[in-house]
Amino acid sequence: MKIWIVWLPNVWKSTLFNALTNSYSAPAENFPFCTIEPNVGIVDVKDPRIEKLAEISQPKKITHANIEFVDIAGLVRWAWKWEWLGNKFLSNIREVDAIVQVLRYFKDADVVHVEWEVNLMRDIDIINSELIFSDLEKIERILPWIKKKMQTTWDKFLKREVEILELIQQTLEGNKLANTIVDQLDEQDMKLIRSYWFLTIKPFVYAINVWQDDIPNKDQIQKELQEKLQSPVVIVCAKLESEMMGMEKDEKIQFVSELLEIENIENIPTLDDLITLAFDTVGLMYYFTTGEKETRAWTIKKWFTAPQAAGVIHTDFEKWFIKAEVVSYVDFVNYGWWNKAKENWKLRLEWKDYVVKDWDIIVFKFNV
Repeated sequence: MKIWIVWLPNVWKSTLFNALTNSYSAPAENFPFCTIEPNVGIVDVKDPRIEKLAEISQPKKITHANIEFVDIAGLVRWAWKWEWLGNKFLSNIREVDAIVQVLRYFKDADVVHVEWEVNLMRDIDIINSELIFSDLEKIERILPWIKKKMQTTWDKFLKREVEILELIQQTLEGNKLANTIVDQLDEQDMKLIRSYWFLTIKPFVYAINVWQDDIPNKDQIQKELQEKLQSPVVIVCAKLESEMMGMEKDEKIQFVSELLEIENIENIPTLDDLITLAFDTVGLMYYFTTGEKETRAWTIKKWFTAPQAAGVIHTDFEKWFIKAEVVSYVDFVNYGWWNKAKENWKLRLEWKDYVVKDWDIIVFKFNV
């Protein structure tokens, strides 16, 4: 899965990226357009379940599910017209699965805001408008050409493509994102327009970047913004994450423990929250395989059947699929191994129509 981190300059976006990838690969100076070329980092989806499976199986290797995050230059007004040096990425951002929009909630006079004052809802309007204008400009270029083609070539799929493009155009002209109408499009519709890579049809996740002083109110902030935006919202604190980056594990645990006591709160926002939410928003999940060689999380779509899930390991597994031996994560951990789960009737045989569930642990049987 590939996700772009995008928003206005000076929201600590690159600092957030550095913390996500646990590196200092993205420059984070206090001036706009610091990030010109994209920075790419592969981030593991940390899940305590896979660590627990590894304790049982004692494998030689552990492989987590992962996300590819890309840090890009901050957007500004009229970026869709290519008028600003830092925004040439708009032509490349299209081939991603989702967009994480980092929003500045914190106030700090030492960190200059590109619009001179912090206003989260105004910032949302700016970035969404740039993406809307970019998609509209593309539709206005391609729609007349397709309609002209229809005059000489009758094709029901071409006709449907025009209908979808006109629906998206109408939605964008109403200052709404195209992802607000995806429930009106089926899988075939999405295939017809996939090659256009519309930005606004992608899932959005809003990452609200707060200061440490805001953390005690994080639940209230998240709830209010989720109601306003009607989209997934997660609270992050890039500054706090950057401070913990260089700490050893024990030092970090002590630091967090002291912070919880000082602030009198139960937990702090973590980047694991952002990673998990992004994974879920795109409609992905993972199943496990585990044994002496490797314990691994395999990324699949939530609606994948057993043969499709097997195909993620190798295409021949899907082609020659016979059946799947399945144990739930809870049962596997409770009984400690495959044979014990089988003895207690917790191992199931599933066939081609089985839809894989999150937490499933699977062994595939196939015939070459």
